[in-house]
Amino acid sequence: MDDEGAVDINGSPVRVGTRVRVLQMSDSVLESLSPADAEAVRSMEGGVFKVYEVDEWGGAWVKKTWKSEDGKSLSHSLGLGPNQMEIATKN
Repeated sequence: MDDEGAVDINGSPVRVGTRVRVLQMSDSVLESLSPADAEAVRSMEGGVFKVYEVDEWGGAWVKKTWKSEDGKSLSHSLGLGPNQMEIATKN
């Protein structure tokens, strides 16, 4: 887990623990998912999440967990590049 090299859309440093707002996500990521999973992941746009990992390429990873109707937990992780996130000053 490399905690160096990630920046947001404004060039501000992003580290593990930083709260970021998801601005957009890659169409190629959404296209690779089932329609239900793509809808769930798209719901992350505009949301604020805590970065849990910064990878060796400077991607900041966030995760969202949902409870399904049958009570099971579902989660999706998303790796964000600079143009996909902004440090959140408010929730």
